[in-house]
Amino acid sequence: MAVGNLLWEFAHMPLFTLWETGLPGEIVFAALHCTAGDILIALSALTASLLLFGTEQWPGQGYWRVALPAIGIGLGYTLFSEWLNIEVREAWAYREVMPVVPVLNAGITPLAQWVILPSLAFWLAARGRGGP
Repeated sequence: MAVGNLLWEFAHMPLFTLWETGLPGEIVFAALHCTAGDILIALSALTASLLLFGTEQWPGQGYWRVALPAIGIGLGYTLFSEWLNIEVREAWAYREVMPVVPVLNAGITPLAQWVILPSLAFWLAARGRGGP
């Protein structure tokens, strides 16, 4: 998750206004800062899902019963964070090239990040141990 999020943050940085207004050091700092936040979100989502849905048999049994809610928690937090930081705090902004989900006004790439990367990480973890 850490490597995937680091790569993702740098890849979608051109979709944010910082790409045009920030100095190179500010852009690198923002990507690293966001990656650290992504790692905390992933750890928190997994921990919450384990507490709510995990059993002593996990990960041997009920693997996806923990993985799917963890993905949902990460996605839900991302939706909230995008709204809070774009609409309320105005801490960051999208460029006009960012595809946005209508009604939610959330960027597609931050949402896709929290579906694709955790799904891939859980799949790789399951595959590495011989399947869930």
